[in-house]
Amino acid sequence: MLKSVDIEKLLFIDIETAPEVYNYNDLSSVLQQLWQKKVKHFIAKQSAEEVYKNRAGIYAEFAQIICISFGFLVFNQATEAYEMRIKSISNRDEKVLLQEFSEMIIKSFSSIHRFSFCGHNIKEFDIPFICRRLIINQLVIPDVLDFSGLKPWEINHIDTLDLWKFGDRKNFSSLSLIAHKLNIPTPKDDIDGSDVARVFYEDDDLDRIIKYCSKDVITVARLLMRLKGIDLIKDENVIYVE
Repeated sequence: MLKSVDIEKLLFIDIETAPEVYNYNDLSSVLQQLWQKKVKHFIAKQSAEEVYKNRAGIYAEFAQIICISFGFLVFNQATEAYEMRIKSISNRDEKVLLQEFSEMIIKSFSSIHRFSFCGHNIKEFDIPFICRRLIINQLVIPDVLDFSGLKPWEINHIDTLDLWKFGDRKNFSSLSLIAHKLNIPTPKDDIDGSDVARVFYEDDDLDRIIKYCSKDVITVARLLMRLKGIDLIKDENVIYVE
């Protein structure tokens, strides 16, 4: 499977998000009304406050990016094994974070044909979220993220959720579930996505979120390697770049 995919030309990526404001009651009256319209199909069973607590972090109009982790694989000829280099960009000022990410992408990955992004559900979540938040922050979308006018087959980024669907449009499987079923080591032994907002606002522990985000990048890389039928990256071969 995926014999034509060169994994050394993939940039594995994951983002972590949190609501722009932690509590629903801290929203302006206008945003509270807009939130109620946005999630009206959920409010029938829960209050607007409860829905906000559980779901605000997934909507780009109400949430911010607090961390972007990305990594790439290189084959070490001496050890005959793949190594992974991972870097994370985080900042409590989202505009600064996005500017740094955009500059890195433009400098190192200027052509859409030189590399592909790879992540879990990145076509439906990560990449659209980044683009929306760039626009909200009045920043320019880098060419490698601008898919306007492109046909579906011209977008060469790889989504491991799409690969796992095998054409089944209605299926959604979390990265942790797939990794567990495929016996892929997952270094997620601390928080999960539902904890991110609390850790960000209450614990004020961005470093903990950075570690969590980078672990997703490792797991996605291992999942793609498993789908390609090659040996998985080992923990000792993961290099964290400052």
